[in-house]
Amino acid sequence: MTSSAIYCNNPQAYVLERARNLSVPSILFNRKMFYETDSVLEDLRERKIDWIVLAGFLWLIPENMILAFPNRIVNIHPALLPKYGGKGMYGMKVHQSVIEDKKTESGITIHLVNEHFDSGDVVFQAQCTVLPSDTAESLAERIHALEYEHYPRIIEALVLGNNH
Repeated sequence: MTSSAIYCNNPQAYVLERARNLSVPSILFNRKMFYETDSVLEDLRERKIDWIVLAGFLWLIPENMILAFPNRIVNIHPALLPKYGGKGMYGMKVHQSVIEDKKTESGITIHLVNEHFDSGDVVFQAQCTVLPSDTAESLAERIHALEYEHYPRIIEALVLGNNH
């Protein structure tokens, strides 16, 4: 039987409090543990984790983890990839770039994770209009709404093996 757990590299992350409130085990790790040892991967295997779902995780996933979970690591990006992706493109930086480039559309991309930032196979995209009056913050609000609407549904479809 598989289990669930929250793996987190930020000791201040609110998800750790949520995990405690829901009695979900949480595993805190640092950069050295993640990149220089197999401790995180070994823990994932011991818990019989089937899928890794990233949310707000900004580190590149090491190759040994990608090989251990082929096409079973999913992430969400706050833009329509392949545009506005890659190292350093996260959060408000993405929204600010979209606005500065005077784009009329943005959105979210749910994708599988490979050895490069934001370049895995696209699973799902949803878009929204970028308004002339938008700020990075107002665009972020609409992007967050798309994330909340679609990410849980797409994760469920992937895990259950259904078409989304």
